[in-house]
Amino acid sequence: MTVDLDLDLQVAVEAADLPGERDFARWTAAALEGRRERAALTIRIVAAQEGQALNLRFRGRDQPTNVLSFPFDAPPGLCGVDDLDALLGDLVICADVVQREALEQGKEASAHWAHLVVHGVLHLLGDDHVTESDAVVMEGLETAILVKLGFPPPYEETPDSP
Repeated sequence: MTVDLDLDLQVAVEAADLPGERDFARWTAAALEGRRERAALTIRIVAAQEGQALNLRFRGRDQPTNVLSFPFDAPPGLCGVDDLDALLGDLVICADVVQREALEQGKEASAHWAHLVVHGVLHLLGDDHVTESDAVVMEGLETAILVKLGFPPPYEETPDSP
């Protein structure tokens, strides 16, 4: 099943070697496959300063993080809006953190970008990793999606990883 995807990609940082819009759309669609026929979401790529400010404001953590997920929650009484059920929410991905983590973990940058997009989209769909059993399920989903996309399993150690 092909996903009808409305992706708003916002690039708010100048960074070398960012994936293209097609990559983000492909990774997003792969995470949605079999779970949604239609979806609309925003992915915003930010620098460390914006990522840190958002992480502090919404999670109380004063440091940038790799990905933040903001699921869409319709206000009470909102009706008559076309495709309201297609609205998933927003992802904010910090380019600086993604690049640093990829280097530290000995991963190809594109594989790490893909992983964080998939991870964030799964959060928008309601998946979580708060408990160990939830983490096992979510990590299994992420791994299956990424392998299908042609990437290595994200939670396996690579020979170059510290």
